[in-house]
Amino acid sequence: MSLVLYYSINMDENVIFANPQILEPVLPKSSSKKFLKIIIGMLALLIIGFIVFNILTSLTKETKNEKVTLLYWEISQDSKVESIISDFETQHPNIAINSVGQDIKQYTQRVTARIQNNTGPDVFSFHNTWLPIFWSVLAPVPKDTITKADFEKWFYKVMQNDLVKNGAIYGIPLEIDTLSLYINTQIFKAAGLSSPKNWVDFSNIARELTIKDENGKIVTSGAAVGTFDNITHAGDVVSLFLLQNGTDLNDISSTAKSASEALDFYTSFAINDKVWDDTFEPSVISFAKGNVAMFFGYSRDFFTIKSTNPDLLFEIYPVPNLSQNMTIASYWAKGVSIKSKHQKEAMLFLKYLAQKETQQKLFAEQSKTREFGNPYARRDIANLLKDNANVYPFVSQAEDAVSSFFASDTYDNSLNSQMNSYLGDAINSILSGAFPQTAVDSLSKGVSQVREQYSTTLPRAQ
Repeated sequence: MSLVLYYSINMDENVIFANPQILEPVLPKSSSKKFLKIIIGMLALLIIGFIVFNILTSLTKETKNEKVTLLYWEISQDSKVESIISDFETQHPNIAINSVGQDIKQYTQRVTARIQNNTGPDVFSFHNTWLPIFWSVLAPVPKDTITKADFEKWFYKVMQNDLVKNGAIYGIPLEIDTLSLYINTQIFKAAGLSSPKNWVDFSNIARELTIKDENGKIVTSGAAVGTFDNITHAGDVVSLFLLQNGTDLNDISSTAKSASEALDFYTSFAINDKVWDDTFEPSVISFAKGNVAMFFGYSRDFFTIKSTNPDLLFEIYPVPNLSQNMTIASYWAKGVSIKSKHQKEAMLFLKYLAQKETQQKLFAEQSKTREFGNPYARRDIANLLKDNANVYPFVSQAEDAVSSFFASDTYDNSLNSQMNSYLGDAINSILSGAFPQTAVDSLSKGVSQVREQYSTTLPRAQ
């Protein structure tokens, strides 16, 4: 038996016999080398292709199975979201949320520094007035997370003004809180009075309900207003007087007359009418102890009052108004770091937080351990709180709320703290005998300096 190989060279057919034991074809030497090189090359390509295929397959599997962990920073006093995090993780099994509480003091500096050196959170809380502080480290929210149209439909005007810049959304709110008027029910009933609707009524009632001893010392204050250092939320309260009287906080000098009138009226309660002075404890504590008939506060003050004096009877109403309904908003939002390595997953978390079902669940969970949860940020479910007399007053004013960079209790040691330093100096200078116009002139210069530092422009009150 013989092995026959056919090999074509120069168009001539040659029959070449090979010994079956040797099985070695007789080929021209140069062609044999070329043929061998082709075979080796093809084998090499096959091996490389096989290796690449396996690597890509492995990477695809790892990507599909990779579990992303988002670092979430929340303020220790901020609304807790642990109760809804587990639901999000169930819906997105490839995403875990590591929620870490943060001390509010030095928080703004800590967030900025950590994000800039790539060790910061993926998602973090920030106050509604802090967009100028975090402008460089916040990622804009993409349209597939929430559209601008939906944001405007779901959230209040004040949130649109606070959290949207140059058409881009930079934060999702989980709550709304507005400055409201607390009144001591027992004191008002004993005097046969009802909550004031305007500032004339407020002034008259404050004087009527103030009780002094034989030496002229105030025993019971008709209203906690007039000073700065012992007024809880002093910056917010003074802002209420300024804005309702038509002061433009962005350009105080252009509305200096209205600002002077507002500060003169505010301090009159400690100078002329003598319904409050600096001998009182912080106003929220004084009210809780039954020593004040009227106090301006937020929903969070409800719990401070209850924990201080569980037996105190009080009611909550919208603030008095001048020519238009207006109050101050103070709330927290959630944003995504511009340096997050998992922005897609972080935005999914924001999208989840924006849903009304999430906000309802959070409110319900918080209400299990206290009187009520944080008021809904979404305007389209506000009416669900209408029967709750303790929380609805705060929600009912949200449509007319505005922000103030004099926001108090943020402990930011930056924007708000600097602004309030100038505002406190203005109030204290009037209490010490300075003319309101002089105080306003100094305040205007100080505010302008801080605004330049942060390039801050807040929307004018409408």
